[in-house]
Amino acid sequence: MTVTEQPHTRTSATRTTSPLRSRQAVRNLLEPQTLTPADLSMVLLVTEEPADRPMPTVTVAEIPAVMREAARLDIRSVKLFAESAERDATGEISLASNSLMARAIHACKDTAPALAVMTETCLCSYTDGGVCYLAGRTGQPDVPATIDVTSRQAVAHAEAGADIVGPASMVLGTVGGARKALDQSGHDGVSVMPHVIFWSSLYDGFRLTMGATPKAGINREFQINPAKADQFVDTALRMEAAGADMILLEPAQFTADVLTTLRSFTRAPLFPFSVSGEYRSMTRLDPENGRRDVRLLVELFTMLKRAGASGSITYAALDIARQLT
Repeated sequence: MTVTEQPHTRTSATRTTSPLRSRQAVRNLLEPQTLTPADLSMVLLVTEEPADRPMPTVTVAEIPAVMREAARLDIRSVKLFAESAERDATGEISLASNSLMARAIHACKDTAPALAVMTETCLCSYTDGGVCYLAGRTGQPDVPATIDVTSRQAVAHAEAGADIVGPASMVLGTVGGARKALDQSGHDGVSVMPHVIFWSSLYDGFRLTMGATPKAGINREFQINPAKADQFVDTALRMEAAGADMILLEPAQFTADVLTTLRSFTRAPLFPFSVSGEYRSMTRLDPENGRRDVRLLVELFTMLKRAGASGSITYAALDIARQLT
């Protein structure tokens, strides 16, 4: 070889593809952890009777079959919401030992005790005004009364068998109230997972389904403006300091940035909640085979898992789990 001759070297500029992607065996070797059914929590909207609503609902009698299917597919948790047929200004109907929520919890745990049951502690499905808090004489939020009732809700859910309770009103003090009430009633092993919420029109399907639309119109005073990511992160960290064991973030598709930021500040489990509007806009039913196309949600939850999510809460859990398996 003369001094002017050089051995042939292949540079990245001459490659048509990367060796890391060109062979299936290498792709398998380097494949990161992908989405699995265990990453999903199944949402159930529970009504007293079968209902034709914007979102799918179940009755207590239908819960066992759904839970058995979830367990078969290796889904490991369920998130319950319950609509009350009775409403008043106090929301105390939610505290009854035979409330719809209590019966739903029993149905879940009696059928699949190994699945974690998450609940919502809120008042929008129990107050006659459809708001998430109790109002005082002037119509303004009565924060102490709201903390009191939702804290007692947390205990009622724990006594029925719930594993994780979810303060969802965004009223400051409800997280600490729930934690204190659970500890004092002997339910210190029950976790608290509050909702941290950007306001969005994506909740409309849920509100119409569960009768949780404020009669006075849109109410956003406790939810966070989606332009204020710092406020979202600060609220979540304040809730953790107040006693939250986990944090629910919603709506899922708009929380990737705050999820990543929160993951750098806390080791608490973080669960994005894919709300009703995401289910309705990102899935469709194939009329030919009767199956629901959930590919967009699979991509969303894969991205959220990559960003640091401990799991994702979704109405499409069963459909996605069937596709993944």
